[in-house]
Amino acid sequence: MARHWPLSTAVMTIALLAGIVLGVFGAPAQAGAPNRGREFYLALGGSGSVGVQPTRAAVRGQPTDRGYSNDLLGLLRSRWSDLQLVELGCPGETSATTLNGEDKCRSHRRSSQLAEALSFLERHRSTVLVTVDLGFNNLRPCLARGRVDGQIDEGCVDQSLATVKQQLAEILNQLRAAGPPDMDIVGIGHYDPLLADYLRGGAPRTFALQSLDVISRLNDTLRSTYMDAGVPMADVAAVFDLPDRGAVTVSGLGNVPEDVARTCALTWMCNPPPLGPNPHPDDAGYEAIARAVSAVVPSG
Repeated sequence: MARHWPLSTAVMTIALLAGIVLGVFGAPAQAGAPNRGREFYLALGGSGSVGVQPTRAAVRGQPTDRGYSNDLLGLLRSRWSDLQLVELGCPGETSATTLNGEDKCRSHRRSSQLAEALSFLERHRSTVLVTVDLGFNNLRPCLARGRVDGQIDEGCVDQSLATVKQQLAEILNQLRAAGPPDMDIVGIGHYDPLLADYLRGGAPRTFALQSLDVISRLNDTLRSTYMDAGVPMADVAAVFDLPDRGAVTVSGLGNVPEDVARTCALTWMCNPPPLGPNPHPDDAGYEAIARAVSAVVPSG
């Protein structure tokens, strides 16, 4: 004859067995359950990635806590409530120094910024976002010579862009391989600080328009490289209204193209000494870049 247990005893037995199973195998994950661990945002690149701005103590610029990476934290809190910023960027960094070292930053415990980033990703599997801000410094020698000579060396630009494309692709591949599968990577496009030379008229104005074409080519190169790697790019050029030749009247500047006015409003290039002219964004510029980055961060 079958033995019938009291209902209360059966319920208690089932509950006990369920507890044993969960203890061995772990509780099932709930769909949409929040990640309770600390999540990391890793910012890589040159001076912009560490929020460099001129200060009274360092008129040429120094890292601040008012860069786009700092501003981005607030914009992403609704998705990652405990997001922690880690900055490995180095002013003056190029794609080559990111890969191979030899930069002026001695904070890297390893051979290069990329090596430090890969080590970080291996040790912090809760990294959810990486931004990559490279390319402009590769072109700086071409632009600097052109600013003096009045004519940009197109051969220098061609070679620099080819180097950016090759090395940036390698950097992205290594970051993707080292990071967790669900980690987002976002590339940062570029504005043109040298467009402010338009205000000087004559040969500097001609150079400013040439520099705008170079930055456009840089952004095209970056965009295609990021796209090939499956990485979205923040359209920083659009934030700075590049290119927009429509005329606007600005107090202190007169009648100028819209993109020149935006360059003056969002960088230190049109400020008088001692803080200007300086090519880095000001507070408003970094905030605008942060919004451009936030707009392309995948929603998860």
